Amino acid sequence: MGKAKETLSVGQARRVALAAQGLAKATVAGAPEPGLRQATATARRLGVIQIDSVNVLARAHLLPLYSRLGPYDVGLLDRMAGQAPRRLIESWAHEASFIPVETWPLLAHRRAAAREHWLIGHADLSATLIEGVRSLLAEHGPATAAQLHQIHDAPDHPKAEYWSTRWTAAKAALEVLFATGEVCGVGRTQSFERVYDVVERALPSKVLAMPTPDEATCVRGLIEIAARAHGVATARDLKDYFRLGSKYGGARGAGHHVASAIANLADDGVLIPVEVRGLPADTRPEAWYLHRDAVLPRQAVRRALLSPFDPLVFERTRLEQLFDIEHRLEIYTPQAKRRWGYYVLLFLDGEAITARVDLKADRPTNTLLVQAAHLAAAVAPSEIAGVAERLAAELHQLAGWLTLETIGVTPRGDLALPLRHAL
Repeated sequence: MGKAKETLSVGQARRVALAAQGLAKATVAGAPEPGLRQATATARRLGVIQIDSVNVLARAHLLPLYSRLGPYDVGLLDRMAGQAPRRLIESWAHEASFIPVETWPLLAHRRAAAREHWLIGHADLSATLIEGVRSLLAEHGPATAAQLHQIHDAPDHPKAEYWSTRWTAAKAALEVLFATGEVCGVGRTQSFERVYDVVERALPSKVLAMPTPDEATCVRGLIEIAARAHGVATARDLKDYFRLGSKYGGARGAGHHVASAIANLADDGVLIPVEVRGLPADTRPEAWYLHRDAVLPRQAVRRALLSPFDPLVFERTRLEQLFDIEHRLEIYTPQAKRRWGYYVLLFLDGEAITARVDLKADRPTNTLLVQAAHLAAAVAPSEIAGVAERLAAELHQLAGWLTLETIGVTPRGDLALPLRHAL
C-alpha cells in the first residue's frame, strides 16, 4: 500500500499560509524601525510585489511591506529598486511588479512571448524607431519617457492610440522594450512614471551572467517561488502567482508546463501532496501542496491591514477557502453597485479576517478617512467591540505612517459606529 497522504485542517493550512507570507508573528513593541536588511528579506520572501496606479491611500507597492514590517521608511523601496547594487527590478510578473533581481532569468519565457505579441502584433512601430529609443536610453538613462523627450528630440510622431492609451510612439517603443526585456523598470517617480534603464546597466553582473533557462525550467523555478511564498497551495494558486497560463505568461501561456513542474517538484520532495480538511462545503476537490520548508506555527497573532493587491489575497478562491470570506475589488464597479467600497483593505486579526475598511488619505484635511467599515460575516456579536478596538489601533498606526493627523469615520457599514467609539 502507498503511503497515506498528509493532512492539514483548514486552520493549520491558514497558519502555514500566514507564516509563509510573514504575517503570523506580532510586531515587537519598541523594536527599531525596519531597515534595508529587513525590507529586502521581506521582498524576497514574497517573491513579487504588485504595482498599481491607484493612489487613494498609498501606492499599492508600498503597502505589502508595511503590512509585514509596520511603519517603515518608503525610501528603502526606492533604494532597493533604484540604486546599485539593485535588489529589486520592475518587470511583468503577477502584473507589473517588483521582483528580486535573481528572478529575472526565470521570466525569460515571458519576454520571449512578448517579442511575438508586441513586435509582430504592433508592426507599426518600426525597428528603427525602437532601436533609436533604446540607444537614446543607453546613452542618457535611466529616464522616464518624458525625460527622454527632454534630453533629445526622440524619434516620434504625434500622439496616437497605442494599446488604447494616448502614448507617443517613443513611449510605445519603450513599453515594447520593457516587455521584451531590452530595458527594465528601475523605480517610479512621485507622479508614478516608470523609470527605464537598459538591462546591461540596471542588473547586477551576476544576474546578467546567468544562462537563459528554457521555458520548462522557468516555469519550474517560478512555481517553486510561488510555493514557498504560499506555504500550502493548490495548482491554481501556484499558477496564478506569476500569471502562468495567461496570454502574457509565456509562449501559449506556459500553462502546459505547470502540471509537469508541480509533478517534478513533488518527485524531488520540494512539494508534499497534502489533504486540507474542513474547507467550505462548496469547495471543489483539488490537490494541495505543502512546500517542504513551510512551517506550522502554533498560533498566528499578527494584526495587519491588507491592501487589495496584497500577495495573500491575490487569488480570491484561495481567500474564500482558507479564510471563509468573499472579497472582490470594486474600484471598477459603479459606485451605486459597490457593496464594500472603492479601496477596501481587509483587517487580518490574528488567524481571522474580521473586517473590511474602505480607506482614503484625504491630504487637504490631513485625515485618514474610513469611508465604510464592515464586519466580516464570521464575527460574533460579543466580539464586535474587541474587533473595533484592535482595528482602531491599526488605523492609528497607519495614520501615523502616512503622516495624517486625524481619523474620520463615515457612518456606513455595520462596524462604523463601534469603530467610531473605539477611536
